[in-house]
Amino acid sequence: MNKPLHHFFTTDHRRLDELLERATEHPGQIRMEFYHAFRTGLLTHIKMEEKVLFPAAQEANGGVPLPIQGKLRLDHGALTALMVMPPTPALIKVILRVLEEHDRLEEEPGGMYEACEALAQDRTEEILEVLRQTTEVPVHPPNPSPKAVGAAKRALERAGLGDLALLL
Repeated sequence: MNKPLHHFFTTDHRRLDELLERATEHPGQIRMEFYHAFRTGLLTHIKMEEKVLFPAAQEANGGVPLPIQGKLRLDHGALTALMVMPPTPALIKVILRVLEEHDRLEEEPGGMYEACEALAQDRTEEILEVLRQTTEVPVHPPNPSPKAVGAAKRALERAGLGDLALLL
């Protein structure tokens, strides 16, 4: 089975992985140009899923959200909150842990991408065109305030990742 939506999103996952790896390839140092590209790329990826892919799949599913959609949305909220904070080794560790499980839920056989692909197969080209035209999410400079850290911790807890909040 040809899986163009699955391919589109997993290719983007690998691109984001590479950006984060390049940002952190030197221990104790974060290369901000790569971290900024990762940050805007991740937020844009989330935007594509939340504004294009998930609604298309839900519409094709008779208006009913897919079962895993709620968990992925909570993860997206946590990742978005984490992107507000300045990067530190602890934050990078938390981001990597969230993405590892999150990406698995999307990419695995029977996961979100495969389900979306099956439901929206008659609209695949239309969806891909909208995805390709998605604009990059603008970001503010990282915010080191205790409020930003608190918001990130609460978002992790809502996503069932409260153990990771302890690392921040």
